[in-house]
Amino acid sequence: MRRRVAISILGTTLDAGRGERWKRWRPTIGLCQQQGLFIDRLELIHGANSSGLAREIIADIEKVSPATEVRLHVIEMADPWDFSEVYTSLRDFARAYAFDPDREDYLVNITTGTHVAQICWFLLAEAHYIPGRLIQLSPPRGRPETSDFAGNHSIIDLDLSRYDAIATRFAAEHEEATSFLKSGIATRSAAFNAMIDQIEKVAIRSRAPVLLTGPTGAGKSQLARRIYELKKAQHQVPGDFVEVNCATLRGDQAMSTLFGHVKGAFTGAQSDRPGLMKAADKGVLFLDEIGELGLDEQAMCLRAIEEKRFLPMGSDRDRISDFQLIAGTNRDLSLCVRDGTFREDLFARLNLWTFRLPALRDRKEDIEPNLDFELRRFTERERQNVTFNKEARELYLKFAVAPDAAWHANFRDLSASVTRMATLAPQGRINEATVRDEIARLSEHWRAGQTNAPDLEGRLADILGSERVEEIDLFDRAQLAAVIAVCHESRTLSAAGRKLFSVSRTTKTSGNDADRLRKYLGRFGLKFEDVSEVSTDRH
Repeated sequence: MRRRVAISILGTTLDAGRGERWKRWRPTIGLCQQQGLFIDRLELIHGANSSGLAREIIADIEKVSPATEVRLHVIEMADPWDFSEVYTSLRDFARAYAFDPDREDYLVNITTGTHVAQICWFLLAEAHYIPGRLIQLSPPRGRPETSDFAGNHSIIDLDLSRYDAIATRFAAEHEEATSFLKSGIATRSAAFNAMIDQIEKVAIRSRAPVLLTGPTGAGKSQLARRIYELKKAQHQVPGDFVEVNCATLRGDQAMSTLFGHVKGAFTGAQSDRPGLMKAADKGVLFLDEIGELGLDEQAMCLRAIEEKRFLPMGSDRDRISDFQLIAGTNRDLSLCVRDGTFREDLFARLNLWTFRLPALRDRKEDIEPNLDFELRRFTERERQNVTFNKEARELYLKFAVAPDAAWHANFRDLSASVTRMATLAPQGRINEATVRDEIARLSEHWRAGQTNAPDLEGRLADILGSERVEEIDLFDRAQLAAVIAVCHESRTLSAAGRKLFSVSRTTKTSGNDADRLRKYLGRFGLKFEDVSEVSTDRH
């Protein structure tokens, strides 16, 4: 059974008896006398000038409810009617408090304190800074006996419509949360910022699975951990963040790693293993590259998501784990469903909240703030203060945002590039020579990647499936990969057709560009929507 904990501000007027404290109703004492509402612990907030009254309250509570523990918290507020000061003070208290909702039930007393404090308590509970309910006390009716000063209690609602100052505070809290999800980077991409704004709302208001898609290196793992940390700060998840790359799991190893096993389940299983699903109980489980999981593991994942229970290898008894799932993938799972490599029911469960992280080359306005972020990270990591000179910075940014800047590995490319320049910078100052060397190194790296064309082959496998790709001649593979690359960068079927058939369009025998492209893709069972970037950007 959970312990009941009350949080209350000392009432300097209502709680003060002034020599007649047993002849009048005092709400903080009454809070500990409520019928059927025993308070195991009272967290009592007061100013330094009220320490004497606080000690009297503790002594009187000991007489009426000796089993109630009282803890004092001194919080100084110069003006208890100032919204900004009161809200900040109570929010800081809530952030620092070690809430444990699994073991404790929290009640916030809004009877004492100013009206401003009451409103702020309501807002903090509404925003989940305090994982509890609000309680209001009222004095007993009529003329009670000397021993009956408990009064009554009720759960209430408040009308916040007139308090514009609090609305401003809410906006500031929202901005703080979205900045946190972006690691404090002042991103400039309107589309990316709008997506982060949605993710912040979902992270705070929903426990449903979240699916993060996008190319390798786009920041899925970092964003998943930030979502967890935001939920942790809001006291929504007391458990841990557990991350696993599903691409590293194969066969029995996958089952054992995710769901655990009992001793003797297979050769080498010399002891029980709880598994990562159990480790994520009350926390967040991040399954990166979930598209790499086998169908059997997918089925067990679906049951674990829906029923909060799963069966370890070799066991005949379910284990229970209540976690929130965040999944990541660089594949188009809808195509995987069509190819039979991903379960349709699991995809439907994951697809409630899907967010696609764009490639770095599609967010070139964000390269400059991310460049500064990576430089700060290097400084903190290596404890070396490194900066650009003006000319070197301008040279690097001009290269970084150029149309032919590939950024194949996205932010991993950028992070590695900054690390190299900062490490080689003479006397901690990145100059033009250092930048030119790095530009040459990156350009060569990207040219080598184009020659080997691993991205094109990988894109074909993502779209058609590995088995289907093997059935296509190498000659046709190369041509199809080139066509898909153009479609991927074009907003419409007609635009892609014009680019692909710019020469033959002038001949009399050529047909409509869009129709020619549609028929070509149809030979491989594809539509333009299957291979265009525009279609995969929707969430």
